Amino acid sequence: MKVRKFLVLATLACLAPAAKAQYIAAANQISSLLGPALSGSFNYKGFVELSGVAGLGENRANFAEISTSQGFTYSSWFFMGAGMGVAVAHSTADFGKDYQPGNYSQTKAMIPIFTDFRFFLGNTSSIGGYIDIKLGAAWMIGRSYLCTSHGYLTNAAQFYCKPSVGIRIPTGKGGRQAFDIGLTYQLITSDNYYSWNNSSISLSNLGLTLGYEW
Repeated sequence: MKVRKFLVLATLACLAPAAKAQYIAAANQISSLLGPALSGSFNYKGFVELSGVAGLGENRANFAEISTSQGFTYSSWFFMGAGMGVAVAHSTADFGKDYQPGNYSQTKAMIPIFTDFRFFLGNTSSIGGYIDIKLGAAWMIGRSYLCTSHGYLTNAAQFYCKPSVGIRIPTGKGGRQAFDIGLTYQLITSDNYYSWNNSSISLSNLGLTLGYEW
């Protein structure tokens, strides 16, 4: 037993410096990650965008939206932040005499809330490109539903995805301020949809986005 105890203590004594070194390395890595955030050296950045997208497919609705994103650039090529917007959706469905306003509407306001990821392509101090991805949820405002060709979209939470690709044109020294022009795709999917076959719905849209960043 004394020999076994001696071997265990000897092994722990040998491993202690290595374990201590690993803890120190881990602490240094955490410090290197948290240090810039705590010191404020992460660069704040903001965006404001105006977009218009037209409906695709059977259930079509056109959207006009203004939104803003606030966050930080974690490197010269990557931005991450959060944002929200206000959109107006107009369904292109033609119900004719069967359309009854009240509980159902062809025009609705919508609030999207999202996380924004943006990748800068090229040197930010000169004309370059960008890829932007917004992921979050959207809600229709009010009690009435948005009617489509095959049913009605409720005012419950909908999945919201809005990727864009475009060019940025710097306006200030160093390229911090810039105008953005992009091609945008928007996808809204929902299980909160009343249709003739109780299926879910996907609203697909394609259009343009104009923005300004600072």
